[in-house]
Amino acid sequence: MKKILYAIGLCALLSLQAKAQTVSMDADIRPRFEYRHGYGALLPEGADPAAFVTQRSRLNVDYFDSKLKFHLSVQDVSTWGDTRQLAINDENNSFSLFQAWLGYAFSENWSMKLGRQTLSYDDQRMLGEVDWTMQGRFHDAAMVTYARSGFKTDLAFAFNQESQKNEGSAYGINGMYSYKVMQMLHAKKTWEKASLSFMFMNNGFQKFTEEAAPQPDGVYYRQTTGAYFSFPLSSLTLTGSAYLQTGKSAPSTALNAYQYMLEARYKLGKVALMAGFESLSGSDQVSESKEKSFFPLYGTNHKFNGYMDLFYVGNHANNVGLNDGYFTALVPTGKSSNLSAQMHFFSSNAELRDGQSKYLGSELDLVFSKTIAKNIKLNAGYSQFFDTESMAAVKGGVQAAKTQNWGWVQLIVTPTLFKHSWKDE
Repeated sequence: MKKILYAIGLCALLSLQAKAQTVSMDADIRPRFEYRHGYGALLPEGADPAAFVTQRSRLNVDYFDSKLKFHLSVQDVSTWGDTRQLAINDENNSFSLFQAWLGYAFSENWSMKLGRQTLSYDDQRMLGEVDWTMQGRFHDAAMVTYARSGFKTDLAFAFNQESQKNEGSAYGINGMYSYKVMQMLHAKKTWEKASLSFMFMNNGFQKFTEEAAPQPDGVYYRQTTGAYFSFPLSSLTLTGSAYLQTGKSAPSTALNAYQYMLEARYKLGKVALMAGFESLSGSDQVSESKEKSFFPLYGTNHKFNGYMDLFYVGNHANNVGLNDGYFTALVPTGKSSNLSAQMHFFSSNAELRDGQSKYLGSELDLVFSKTIAKNIKLNAGYSQFFDTESMAAVKGGVQAAKTQNWGWVQLIVTPTLFKHSWKDE
């Protein structure tokens, strides 16, 4: 907490310097009610649904002049009622630092960015801010950027440690997302409304021995390489991507996996129609010497494969993969509102055991959005998943309830609290 207050004070001090041009402060408050009856995992037969309200309360401070940029974002993410009334402190440690970075422009084309920051590119399938989750995703990294004439290249590097040590550099924070080292290259070329980008990311994960008292035993690596494009043709826009994953998915498991996607968007008056297909490779449900399951580790995965988050949102890793055909219609319902309807048809990419059908089910997602006033937006959604016996087998063989659905309502308020600009004297 002291560090966060110190950073806020530093930003205020910067705003008083002669070189300062702009300083601003804005908020992001979003309470969300959810009714979960199969969200994230199939609800077992006889289990009760869940309901709760979560809230993000985020404060953003920005400063920039012709050379220097500074961004600070602090937030509290909590569930209504998770802290006792009259509690002397935050019992759930819900207050955190989301972003704190500084940037500097060396020249018109070269710049750098250091600190806690988001990495968000293209359609956010491989790297995204994950804004749907209240906490969001950040990376502690250093970045160098070159930009000129519609071409931009970002080079990012990270070396993570859990504490300030005097001996060794073992990284004990485990999990599928927690890398020890990272190198990332993203290059993008833009021609008017069309664009083509290339990405390479190398993640190194701490390896430990299998002894009773595990000891650090080097680092194993996973590489993700691929491209994304967006190409407009009058009222039709084509987008697509293709990626390969190599290296290792575990210390002793070789990885060879792929993803590809093709999507068409068509504007019919005020109505937007979209159809697409995505395939993420998987491993057959028999023992194999090489892992074939693709996993989009750092993307905004809630955007893809159905809003009920049954695939690739902290789940479905090292599994049978996924083929997803989908159709979407976005229809205006008023001057400042619209309704989105999306249908997904899911099947496994790899073979299931015992000759089971690859068809995993379908999902209907409905989302209503309305702008109530400046900086105030209301979103509401309902989703229903139509599962199959194969889906239940893939998800652990649970006897699923007959109805799998999810509903939510969210209010997003993003006011600008303060903004001041002035010229150098």
